[in-house]
Amino acid sequence: QVLLTESGGGLVQGGDSLTLSCTASTGTFSDYTMGWFRQAPGNERRTFVAAIRWTGDITWETGSVKGRFTISRDDAKNTVYLQMNNLKPEDTAVYYCAADRFGGVPDVEDVYDYWGQGTQVTVSS
Repeated sequence: QVLLTESGGGLVQGGDSLTLSCTASTGTFSDYTMGWFRQAPGNERRTFVAAIRWTGDITWETGSVKGRFTISRDDAKNTVYLQMNNLKPEDTAVYYCAADRFGGVPDVEDVYDYWGQGTQVTVSS
């Protein structure tokens, strides 16, 4: 069992920046592809935001955040980050990190084995 704990959410204004962190309680963190998903208000499903391969050399981002959000990882700290710049009101959501042990398609929610509890990001206009 892997416990994921997100932090760094909050209320910001449009154009501001936030960095989300997700720390994992596992000694094999470097074996996991890590992803960030979000669930916007009124949406039943989580949607893909970004992911980083277990090797750390490949990242994926959804189109609406490319050029604004950056995912990174520090395996020594068992932590994955999501740097979010130029935030927009449409980025308002609960953000979840997730861990995938077996290297599935990174933007598919079902491939992830473990999930955090989520952290709220609210962007005012």
